[in-house]
Amino acid sequence: MSTRSTISKKAAIAEPDASARKRMTVPGFTARKGGAPLICLTSYTAHVAKICDEVCDLLLVGDSLGMVIHGMPNTLGVTLEHMIMHGQAVMRGADKALVVVDMPFGSFEESPEIAFRNAARVIKETGAHAIKLEGGTEMAPTIRHLTRRGIPVMAHIGLMPQAMNTAGGFKAVRSPEQFDAVAADGQAVAEAGAFSVVVEGVAPALAKRLTEELPIPTIGIGASADCDGQILVFEDMVGLLPRVPTFVKRYGTMEEMMRAAVAQYAEEVAERRFPAEEHTYKVKD
Repeated sequence: MSTRSTISKKAAIAEPDASARKRMTVPGFTARKGGAPLICLTSYTAHVAKICDEVCDLLLVGDSLGMVIHGMPNTLGVTLEHMIMHGQAVMRGADKALVVVDMPFGSFEESPEIAFRNAARVIKETGAHAIKLEGGTEMAPTIRHLTRRGIPVMAHIGLMPQAMNTAGGFKAVRSPEQFDAVAADGQAVAEAGAFSVVVEGVAPALAKRLTEELPIPTIGIGASADCDGQILVFEDMVGLLPRVPTFVKRYGTMEEMMRAAVAQYAEEVAERRFPAEEHTYKVKD
């Protein structure tokens, strides 16, 4: 037997049958704590959702869409309407992954009651399975209010992009003097009922501590491989954006491919080589 056919057979054995996978649920996601790493990516469109859904346990409709899709300088200008529109699109493309929608800045901080009203709207209008909100100890009462009323919540601690103005920018948590406060945030959101927590931009030692101490899955982004799972912004991961954050590994070169395709198209149009005969409709007999 050839090496090629041996590899193919091994790949076929290892490859999970996507059609046999059941839709991931909130309890199922939480039950993976300490088990096989949870695979998560952001998604903002139906097409990308369909691609990622083949392998992902969770798709996050992140408010990062403001920067990635709409060209905003940060996430603060994202509205509830943005999140709902993109959440609907992702739900059209995802059949297996748990879909979580970010609550944008200003939609949940004022009071638990307003947070519930807006979160309920997101769930109703998108069909998504849960929401995510930023904040630790100060958001625990809101998380408790939501979860007790049937809205699953994914928490988000560490570096919090929506707090960039008070933090003075996007600043990672690297000083040991900050660790206890972030650990307290983690305990608070877990006790309030969050089913999982995104841990962003923290030193590996803190990520390991949080993963060991918290009873819910930790999903790292700019944390470490010690977390229970990982998430990246899809466009960062496939090389579609020019800026590469420290914590991102590029697994593709989509920007280069797209530039090359556009350049070739422009050349062929300019030289009247496109459309060719095979790209036109024939006259019916």
